Formats: sequence, structure tokens, C-alpha cells
Amino acid sequence: MTLSELESHCFLCQTPRIKEEPEEQSVTQLSELMKRKQRERGAKLSPNQSAPETSVTRVNHGGMSGTARGAARKKHRCTVCRKTFGRKDNLQVHTRVHTGEQPYSCSICKRAFTQKSHLVQHRRTHTGEKPYSCSICKRAFTQKSDVGKHRRTHTGEKPYSCSTCDQTFVQRSHLVTHMRLHTGEKPYSCSICDKTFGRKYILQVHTRVHTGEKSYSCSICKRAFTQKSDLGRHRRTHTGEKPYSCSICKKAFTHKSHLDRHRRTHTGERPYSCSICKKAFTQKSDLGKHRRTHTGEKPYSCSICKKAFTQKSNLGRHRRTHTGERPYSCSTCDQTFVQRSNLVTHMRLHTGEKPYSCSICDKAFADKSHFNRHRKTHREETY
Repeated sequence: MTLSELESHCFLCQTPRIKEEPEEQSVTQLSELMKRKQRERGAKLSPNQSAPETSVTRVNHGGMSGTARGAARKKHRCTVCRKTFGRKDNLQVHTRVHTGEQPYSCSICKRAFTQKSHLVQHRRTHTGEKPYSCSICKRAFTQKSDVGKHRRTHTGEKPYSCSTCDQTFVQRSHLVTHMRLHTGEKPYSCSICDKTFGRKYILQVHTRVHTGEKSYSCSICKRAFTQKSDLGRHRRTHTGEKPYSCSICKKAFTHKSHLDRHRRTHTGERPYSCSICKKAFTQKSDLGKHRRTHTGEKPYSCSICKKAFTQKSNLGRHRRTHTGERPYSCSTCDQTFVQRSNLVTHMRLHTGEKPYSCSICDKAFADKSHFNRHRKTHREETY
């Protein structure tokens, strides 16, 4: 074959080159040409041989642009959504999005997955295997992507930024969730009550309100909780751990929210105010309770006698009048009480504590109600 003949043939498939035209050859024409050549080659194979699967190889196709060459390589198209893929196995995996097929199942818990790689990752939750470790602190992870996210805690890198408020994030998923604060989007809705949420996890927690599911139980007292974070806080009632301390008075707390509320006793801050009477509160929950004094709303009703209450805690105390339950007992004399506040007052009989003192005569009292009655005696003396 002469040099000119070599130049006129493709060096990969030995088919004659297509003479370059002034205009770019379309992807459709190229695809049809290659299919025809594949069929011709397949016809020459012996009966025991099968023609190779049609695919677009990385050949220099004359004057085709990079975009056109990329489109030509993605020849496997989904018949449902028309998305294209460069490899047939990628198309097969994608098709399961439409069919719901999950061919890979865990031999331990029977959970199923669409991709084998997802099953491999899942198995590590059973085996405890963590093959990926941080080169800085040696902390190990089950997934390679988790190591990348973790490294940013060392580098301080936050590559994802909000285009609205410029807040930055370590993970892209955190940015997506944050953007919903600006857009108001709540894509996750409860199938029972139609309430919507901006985060999938919050919907999962909410669903337990309907199902009554409490997946997290205390290993000490067996009390169960709907959220893992609630269990973590509860455990501290057994361990006595108080990891949150006030920088002003050093008082320690089991919950961060309790520390935040406590700080307001130093600052005097009352960030929650009533839109009707302008009364301000240190806690949002107190404002919610207060609003009901204006609306008259009593959302909590007794299932036995139908009596309604403005606060859930009041309903809980009321129920005990029907059940006779007295859950609070004195560790000294074993006397029991319906309310915790009654137990606190009772304990002062044993300790001798009298925290309520009169500013006029200095007389002290263990019970606030006794102290209030005493103050009235001074008012009567003035008239």
C-alpha cells in the first residue's frame, strides 16, 4: 500500500477515511456509517463467532468538534428519559432508577441496592471495616468520599458558597439544604398529614409522630426515643456529664440549649416577643405558651374526660388524677408525689432549706405559696 493509500485509511479499523467536507459531518451520519461497517465485518465472521457490540471508539473524526465527538461516544440512550451513556453497563444501572430494580441484597439484613458498590459500602456497617483513613489524624472511614469531607476539618476548606448570602460550606449537600432557607422550598412532604420539610431527615423524625416509633433506647433504663440526639442527651442523666459550661459563672449543663437559656440570665436578653402585647421571653417555647392566653387555644385534651389544656405538661399532670400515678418519690421517706415541683418542695423539710425570704421582716419559707400568703399580711397592715 502506498503512502497516499495509508493516509486515506483509518489506522484503527482500516476503513477508508471520509473526505473532509467544508461543513462538519453530523453525529447521525457518523453513527450510521459505523453501524454499516460493523455489520459488514460481522458478516465475514465464522458461524461460531459473534459480532462485537457496536461502540464508538476514540478515533480522530476529521473536523468534528469536541462536543460532537463526546455525543458520538455516548451512544447508549435510555428509552424512558432519553439520557445517554458512553457505556452499556452504565445505562443498565441507570435503568433501575425507572424500574426500581435492586438486584444486590445484603446477606445479613436483606437490604437491597441498585448498585454492587453500594452493597459493598453497606456491608461495612456490619463488619465494621474502615479501609480509608485520614493521613493527618488517622481517623478511619468506610467510604473514600467521607475522607475527603473529613480532611476539610483540618484544612478549613469550604469550597461551596451560597450565591445569596455568601455563607460557605464543607459539603455540597449542606449548601443545597441551606439554599432552601432562601427559596422556601420544602421538597419532603409527609404522606399522612401533608406537612412539608426542607430536609429529608426532619421528615423521617416527623413520621415517627404518626407511627409512634422510638428506635433509640437507653441501655440503662430502657427508655426509648425517636431521635438519636435525644438519647445522647438522656444518657447524661445517668452519667452526670455536663459538657456545656457558662463562661461567666462556670455553671455547667447537660444540654447546649440549657446553657443558651442560662446565658440570658446574665445578659438580660429576651429575644422572643409577643406581637400582640409586646411581652418578651427568654425562650421561644414560653412565647408559644403565652400566645395562647390571647387566642384561648387549648390544643391538649384529655382522652378520658376531654378537659383541654394550653400546655402539654399540664395535660400530663392532669392524666395522673385518672391513673393515680405518683412518679416522683422522696429518697429519704419514700413519700410519692404527682408533680416534680411538689417533691422539690417536700425535700426542703429534710434539708431545712428555705429559699423564699421576706424583705420586710426577714422571715423565710420553704414553699413559695406560703411566702406569698405571708406578704399579704404586710399589705393588710399598711391599710
